[in-house]
Amino acid sequence: MSTTARTSWIGEVIVVGAIYFVIGYGSAALDPAIPDQRRFMWRLTAWIASVAVMSTHIAYEHVRRGDSTAVAARHTALAVALGGFLLALAATVHAAVGASHAPFWRFLIALVVWPTVTGAPVFVVAFAATAILRRWSTRGASGPHR
Repeated sequence: MSTTARTSWIGEVIVVGAIYFVIGYGSAALDPAIPDQRRFMWRLTAWIASVAVMSTHIAYEHVRRGDSTAVAARHTALAVALGGFLLALAATVHAAVGASHAPFWRFLIALVVWPTVTGAPVFVVAFAATAILRRWSTRGASGPHR
């Protein structure tokens, strides 16, 4: 793999991870005075936006980059894990700077747990989605089957 290709996918993972962070942080930074139903709608919107970003990333890896199923799944999962890590880091910084009711060691554990809990399932989903896309692409390229 060339250095340009390597730095290209790393940059893409960083950008997409930052997008996940912005979506997650934005939905978590709501004013506590907001009614529960409105807060639920904001968080639901954040989930939908995250799924849209993930779907776009999977499609991009498949169509534009032409990566293998495992590579596309790994890149997608790394972006999600980075977003989870950044959210955990923001929570840790918030706990260190402000008052927190939870013990600080929990925030340190979150730096490992959040990326794992978000990235691992996305790897499985991205692997399956890319495999399906690859099968459809192959079937469409070979013409109709009778």
